Amino acid sequence: MSTADLLFELGCEELPPKSLRKLRDALAAGIEAGLKDARLPFGAIEKLASPRRLAVIVRDLPTQQADQQIEKLGPNVKAAFKDNQPTPAALGFARSCGVEFDQLGRQNTDKGERLSYSALEPGQATSALVPNIIDEALKKLPIAKRMRWGSGTAEFVRPVHWVVLIHGSQIIDTTILDTAAGNQTRGHRFHTPDAITLNSANDYQSSLMAAKVIVNFEDRLEKVRGQINQAATQLGGVARISDDLLEEVTALVEWPVPISGDFETKFMEMPPEVITTTIEDHQKYFPVEDQNGQLLPHFITLSNLESTQPEEIKKGNERVVKPRLEDALFFWEQDKKQPLISRLEKLQTVVFQKELGTLFDKTQRVANLAKQLAELTDGNSSEVEKAAMLSRCDLTTQAVYEMPELQGRMGYYYALNDGESQDVAHAIEGMYQPRFAGDDLPCNQTGAIVSLADKLDTLAGIFSIGKVPTGAKDPFALRRAAIGVLRLCQEQPFDIDLAACLKLAVQAQPGKVDIDAVSRELRNFITERARVLSKDKNIDSSAFNAAVEVAAFNPLDLMARASAVTVFGQSDAAASLAEANKRASNILRKQKALEGDLAINPKLLVESAEVDLFAALSSNTPLVEKSVQSKDYPAALTALTHLRDPLDRFFTDVMVMADDEALRNNRLALLRNIRKALSSVADISLLQ
Repeated sequence: MSTADLLFELGCEELPPKSLRKLRDALAAGIEAGLKDARLPFGAIEKLASPRRLAVIVRDLPTQQADQQIEKLGPNVKAAFKDNQPTPAALGFARSCGVEFDQLGRQNTDKGERLSYSALEPGQATSALVPNIIDEALKKLPIAKRMRWGSGTAEFVRPVHWVVLIHGSQIIDTTILDTAAGNQTRGHRFHTPDAITLNSANDYQSSLMAAKVIVNFEDRLEKVRGQINQAATQLGGVARISDDLLEEVTALVEWPVPISGDFETKFMEMPPEVITTTIEDHQKYFPVEDQNGQLLPHFITLSNLESTQPEEIKKGNERVVKPRLEDALFFWEQDKKQPLISRLEKLQTVVFQKELGTLFDKTQRVANLAKQLAELTDGNSSEVEKAAMLSRCDLTTQAVYEMPELQGRMGYYYALNDGESQDVAHAIEGMYQPRFAGDDLPCNQTGAIVSLADKLDTLAGIFSIGKVPTGAKDPFALRRAAIGVLRLCQEQPFDIDLAACLKLAVQAQPGKVDIDAVSRELRNFITERARVLSKDKNIDSSAFNAAVEVAAFNPLDLMARASAVTVFGQSDAAASLAEANKRASNILRKQKALEGDLAINPKLLVESAEVDLFAALSSNTPLVEKSVQSKDYPAALTALTHLRDPLDRFFTDVMVMADDEALRNNRLALLRNIRKALSSVADISLLQ
């Protein structure tokens, strides 16, 4: 069967830059899925996109489906007739096959003779199948809001101007989004505005390149990166390139041309983040730094055309950025005139959550909780309390109002301007960390304590009013807050009883709150987040479950136990001890003997196996207890392996439930002590 390359291109107004790559990938995935459903084999699929187009090239696509042998089984023959007439079930089967009843066959099966249908279904032409495949792929694109244009009924993210759909050299005659398909594309909007006729998919990229359009997104991105770096080198610096901005700029240009610009050195008096935020977020420019990471008074932007007057474009960009920097400088100077602490009262006008009060109320709760946490973690209580009280004051500054992404960071600079210590200033910024997965933790202990207090208060507050995350919905980012709590405890680290801290946070919430119920719900919620983090640390799931059963709610200790048990679980002794622990638990559970006197009378140990087990337990228990106390869990588990052979012999040779009550109770006491030792690090009976 002959094959040819298929090209589909959708030409339109400039697409949303932040969605361009996602739209391209989704379109290619939709077409790929449609071709597979249609039983059309193919070679590679190429995904292409520029600001004015989405395109997909499918290599080696056959011109027609292969014929398909259709085999269907219907009702049992005995059930297909009644009074020598076909039953409704038999007639329904014939209709489902698209034939008359007398055209059905019969086939012997394991379940008896059944009605059957067999036919060779000829394959359809690819040209007849592709339009519907593309339509379905377009319908499934991740577009939040579609629009209409002109007098048609088609809907897309932007108005469509042309469609290319060719298989080999043949145009597939169809209409997509109210636009007739053809073989003519468009080049650069200004450099090459006329239509370009394509003879095949192989001509596509080269034809557009000649028309000043780099249609391969990744190629264009690397070209942009190279141009920015080269321009920065010419300016005597290094370009600051964020991945998000690089992708967004790549999605804005079809033919990138770098343009360098400068700004006045007076703006360098501001914090560098103010300048970079203005340049990157507001203008989509790339800042330039020196070799030491210090900002230089230059920027680089990308033009979408080759201008005959590049100097005019440069001046235009400089004219645009100057008033933005002037505004930022004005805000900076004005904000510094008012101390941060004087802004605290203004937070009474900013609602945190209507049932939980204002940001002023939250700040008070966080400061009180942070002070309590400082006492538990040997922190500086006065510095912690001061940092917590100042932590949200920068929200009322003009700079943060204009650039909310700088909250916390601007608080750091304003605190230093007010004469606060570096410890307090860093803690103001650190309260927000970690902001996302993989983000840095606060750089000092004071900041870590304030951050922990803030996250615990948020969790306690939102849970106390019943707005618990459900499914994929988490409007208050509580999962992120819980993971932040766990990371702070594990990585700072904070060796604390988190259950007690949660109760303190819940107690501080306004209104009538069931403290025990909310605290318990929060503990379960955070434990599930810990389970997720444990997988990232390659901790075995059964080892995690085993540690949770016996560990206090201390994330640092929990992960240490789970990590040790994960390694232990791979040892030869693990399976045997886990099974022994299960047997001991089952026996004790049936006798309701998990509690009570644990004393063992050595004089009542009459069997050699129980004597040996008692000796092994007596000699190893001190080491186990000492290791657990010092949190050397690997050493404790290693000591427990010495119980393996004595335990195996005990369960083989000794009848625990002896007729003599004194012997029976003594053996149960021995098992209680064994169970206690084997559960000192984790409930290893849960290991799988």
